[in-house]
Amino acid sequence: MKAFLGMGLLGSNFVKAMLRKGDKVQVWNRTTSKAKALEVDGAKAFDNIIDAVKGVDVIHLTLKDDDTVNEILEAASTGFKPGVMIIDHTTTSAKGAVERTATWKAKGFTYLHAPVFMGPSNALESSGYMLVSGNQEVIGSVTPELSKMTGKLLNFGPEEGKASGIKLIGNLFLLSLTAGLSDTLALAKALDISPADVATLFESWNPGAGMPARFNKIIAGDFSKPSWELNMARKDAGLMMSAANEEGMTLTLIPAIAAAMDSWIAKGHGTDDWSVIAKDNL
Repeated sequence: MKAFLGMGLLGSNFVKAMLRKGDKVQVWNRTTSKAKALEVDGAKAFDNIIDAVKGVDVIHLTLKDDDTVNEILEAASTGFKPGVMIIDHTTTSAKGAVERTATWKAKGFTYLHAPVFMGPSNALESSGYMLVSGNQEVIGSVTPELSKMTGKLLNFGPEEGKASGIKLIGNLFLLSLTAGLSDTLALAKALDISPADVATLFESWNPGAGMPARFNKIIAGDFSKPSWELNMARKDAGLMMSAANEEGMTLTLIPAIAAAMDSWIAKGHGTDDWSVIAKDNL
């Protein structure tokens, strides 16, 4: 028997997938109707969080943030079975994950942070990626459980909180990517180019395919053999900003990138590869 706390889009679909695999699941949500809606799928919903966790061996969470996780676990704790396993899929701070691991261990319970790169459809289909790190014996004991929930389980080793940090790094990239796409659409609008035409470009030319090679070039730290000189990249950034400004369009990322480029050009790196702007972060 297991419990699942937090019936948002992700949590609800995790529960549906568990039920389809034959698991018995007790569910709770602050908004009770979201938990009750899963009874038609076979879940047992509870109004009281303490009742929801009574008798279960594993408790899964998908909540909002560190404070919410701490609040909900504390509220439920009087119903915990001795030695219960708490598996938290919430995106939280690395510090919070480390602190919770120690706090609940001291109380006789096991807490494991297992954040995900999964949307609601992934949760339902058991696809996507789940991340873990920390006590390898603990991780080994729940690997069969977690592997059923995801397409791939990524173990980042014994360091507590590393999975949390990796999750935030991945989300940062997704935020940056979306902001970059927003700038792309803004420049296209300024140049009177349709989104459909931009989509046609990306159907043939996929810049994302070169991301691993670009990243490896950056972390190698050699910027002396440019594929795109910083001076030339800065010139193009200027053209982008001018075209957008002329049509009253706002670019989100490019002005900040241009400012970083200017700083590195002033340091004498204008003929280096433009990715030198990442050098200080190595």
